[in-house]
Amino acid sequence: MRRALVTGATGMLGSYIVRQLLASRVGVRALVRRPGDAGWLRELGAELMQGELADARSLRAAAAGCDAVFHAAAAIGPEPTWETFRVGNVEGTAHVVDACAQANARLVHVSSTAVYGDSRYQFAPVDERMVLPTLPEGDAYGRSKQEAERIVLEAHAAHRIWGAIVRPPIMYGEHDRQFAPRIAVALDRGFFPLCAGGRTTLPMVHANAVAEGAVRAASVDAAGGRAYNLTTDFPLTVAELVRYAAIGLDRRIRAPSLSLGVARALFRILALGLTVAGRRDLGGHAMGSFEMLVHDNPFSSERARNELQWSPTIRPEIGVPGAFRWWKAHHGSA
Repeated sequence: MRRALVTGATGMLGSYIVRQLLASRVGVRALVRRPGDAGWLRELGAELMQGELADARSLRAAAAGCDAVFHAAAAIGPEPTWETFRVGNVEGTAHVVDACAQANARLVHVSSTAVYGDSRYQFAPVDERMVLPTLPEGDAYGRSKQEAERIVLEAHAAHRIWGAIVRPPIMYGEHDRQFAPRIAVALDRGFFPLCAGGRTTLPMVHANAVAEGAVRAASVDAAGGRAYNLTTDFPLTVAELVRYAAIGLDRRIRAPSLSLGVARALFRILALGLTVAGRRDLGGHAMGSFEMLVHDNPFSSERARNELQWSPTIRPEIGVPGAFRWWKAHHGSA
């Protein structure tokens, strides 16, 4: 691989993919909407290409001459409408596939464990052999990621492109716009109750681990037409997450334990409150969040470890404090 294009390069995962490629002496193009806001990527050594997923012409121009495309850009909300996710995740992926076909470039598509739905804990351990369920209409994001995967796999089967898929769960790291900002606001209040002592392991990985897996997938011929769960780098319990985050935030956090019954009742109240407040999208996932907090990580990454030799390098006791330290330095005063 001599040159690669990264979509979503200004995001958390995209920035780690850029770093991984540059460290491997691969020339990197970063697709960005506003080059003036992405000077830090140029300083890393990436070539900035102005464009966006909705602009098929800009995608084709950015992919021209590339050996691989890493599609890490995605619509993630908070709008709950199907159209938001259809345009960003389904139509956008179709444009990326077309650009790869024209450039004869390999495609590594970043999907999500959202394709397994909120019922994943009923089927643990969950690996890539599981038939993806039909998701409810309200799960617009998960449905859009399923549809995007279908587009990639059908294009691969038709020999239009070589395509592989990686499925991360919740990620953490620098440049995080989703998990750390939300949890840090709660943790920064100095109080975070734990369900049953917080002993369950979380479906979370460091974004650097996902970047490592994505880059490895692009270099393994047999990965074409395959999906890989990049979901279990190192065990991380809820209690450890709070403890490590407190280090990064330089904040003392009280974390009392709640019984499962009390915690379940509180989450039901939360779900109802969010729905009444007009956030049915969040309310619909409240009990799924509860299940995540009281069940161990259901995902298996054995396929990635065996076929890609995926072996993550950043442990939670280093990565979690670093992620929250970065958030505090850049956004903590907001």
